Amino acid sequence: MSREILTVVETVSNEKGLNPEDIFEAIEDALVVSTKKKVYTEQPEVEVRVAINRETGDYDTYRYWTVVADEDHEMPACQLAITDLDQEEWSIGDIKEEQIDSIEFGRIAATQAKQVIIQKIREAERALVADAFEPRVGEMMYGEVKKQTRDGYIIDLGDNAEGYLSRDQILPREQLRVKSRINAILYHVNRENRGAQLLLSRTHSEMLSALMQKEVPEIAEEIIEIRNVARLPGTRAKIAVKTNDHRIDPVGACIGMRGTRIQAVQQELDGERIDVVVWSDDPAQYIISSLEPADVSSIILDEDTKTADIVFATNDQLARAIGSQGQNVRLASELTGYKLNMMLEEEYQQRQENESKAFIDLFYERLEVDKDLAQALVDIGFTSIEEVAYVPVETFYDIEGLDDEAIDMIQERAKEVVIADELVKQQNMKEPSQELQDLEGMTVSWAYKMAQKDIITVDDLAEQAVFDLEDIEGLDAETAGQLIMKARESWFNE
Repeated sequence: MSREILTVVETVSNEKGLNPEDIFEAIEDALVVSTKKKVYTEQPEVEVRVAINRETGDYDTYRYWTVVADEDHEMPACQLAITDLDQEEWSIGDIKEEQIDSIEFGRIAATQAKQVIIQKIREAERALVADAFEPRVGEMMYGEVKKQTRDGYIIDLGDNAEGYLSRDQILPREQLRVKSRINAILYHVNRENRGAQLLLSRTHSEMLSALMQKEVPEIAEEIIEIRNVARLPGTRAKIAVKTNDHRIDPVGACIGMRGTRIQAVQQELDGERIDVVVWSDDPAQYIISSLEPADVSSIILDEDTKTADIVFATNDQLARAIGSQGQNVRLASELTGYKLNMMLEEEYQQRQENESKAFIDLFYERLEVDKDLAQALVDIGFTSIEEVAYVPVETFYDIEGLDDEAIDMIQERAKEVVIADELVKQQNMKEPSQELQDLEGMTVSWAYKMAQKDIITVDDLAEQAVFDLEDIEGLDAETAGQLIMKARESWFNE
């Protein structure tokens, strides 16, 4: 019997490449299941353990109980009350064991425990695969289509490893057949006991990066870096590259002689059109490059909001920048991380004129200056009364005919307007009730911000949901929930 156990462990370990300890534990679990079915059929709550000697294959079986407090003694079959034992020797949480007769590891026990052993082996196999492939996530795999399922394909990766390529991870018009050889990116390793384990993709951005690295030696040698990738899988893609050697043209190296390198990548991706863009640490230049083949007339960046106004001289250039179904501008926006607003020069000039007129009217009405001076303030870049009030005096020196005394008068008037606007704002500010301010966990700042949302009293707060408070700065969802529940306490105390 002991020799049989050692034989099983050795055979399964050699065939499956598993750790012998995992197989010993599987057999122990199997013997526990068999013991409980054979000996304790009427008492399924009985706890049993089996210990196999790893050297000899002999094993012992033990029944055990957990020591619990008297009030927790609900399952006598697997629990012992502390008062029934010598309390100097035993404590709550201790395990008391008693050796019992072991069942034979024969055909009956093996049959009854077969599923336990198989499950343990599968878990161990999955763990081995996960350990082997997790470090390779993001790497391109080469395999053969082994089987087609309703929702995807099983890919044989060699060495008894299989990947799963779901239909939503293949290119739109792609047709795969059994025995086809394909490349795919390993994007996730599933350690759970259910579902495919090695998940593959041909649509992820890393797929394009890996193919470029394969076809362009300069990328593999890190002479050229891939800085970013944007894809519409199977249709079009943009890849931003940077050279670490000024003697090498990164675009030319990626395209190759007569386009051979880029064509090899396009062929692998079912004809996906690929634009190679020169990366730049200058956002304006980077955006202009990303919109090629369109010619940009001018660009206005707002780095705080990550937006850019792109101006074009003709409708033809604007159409090129937008691209078929908006593909070019969408990929350029994804590649650069900027929201791109496209417009013609006429449209931009009209917008500028409208904005200038609005600023001129603002300065004319609020600062009580004449139209010419209001126009001059706009011309040198002022866009708010706060700027006029607090910029250095030297800023006004570009306005012809304006002396220091006039500048002081303009700035004093601007400061008066700013202060007046602030007073009006404060006067219109709603004030929270003292009860709301004093609510446990509340801050004065939060209370005033709630008041601007018409949450004035504790009862008002009690009627809110967490998402009603989500835009209050510094107030997280958990704290908001606690404040609401605190406000609702009055409902339950009535």
